[in-house]
Amino acid sequence: MAACVPLMLGRTTEGKPMYGLIGKIIAVDGQRDALAEILLEGLRDMPGNLSYIVAATTDDAHALWITEVWTDAEAHSASLSLNSVQEAIGRGRPLIAGMERIAETSPIGGHGLI
Repeated sequence: MAACVPLMLGRTTEGKPMYGLIGKIIAVDGQRDALAEILLEGLRDMPGNLSYIVAATTDDAHALWITEVWTDAEAHSASLSLNSVQEAIGRGRPLIAGMERIAETSPIGGHGLI
C-alpha cells in the first residue's frame, strides 16, 4: 500500500480534496472469508490509496463493508486498471452475490490519515 501523504483539512499536500467510497459486498453462501482474503490480496501497490478497509459484519454472515480513502478520484479510477486489482476482481467475481455503493465521500481526516 502507498505511504500516507500528509493531509490538512481533507486535502492532500497538493491541495486536492480526498476521495472516499463506502460499499457493501454480499458474498455467496459460505464464501465471505474467501472473498475478504481476495480483496485484501488485491491491495498491493495502489498509488494514491491512503486507506482500504475490509470489514465483516457481526449481524450478516454474507456481508463485507469496504471503506476506501484515496488522494483523489483520479487515483481511485486509475487503480481499476492495475494488474493486481484486475486479478482480484477476476478471482472474486464468482464469490459475489451482490454489491452496493453506499456513498461517495470527501474524507476530512481522522486517526490513521493524519
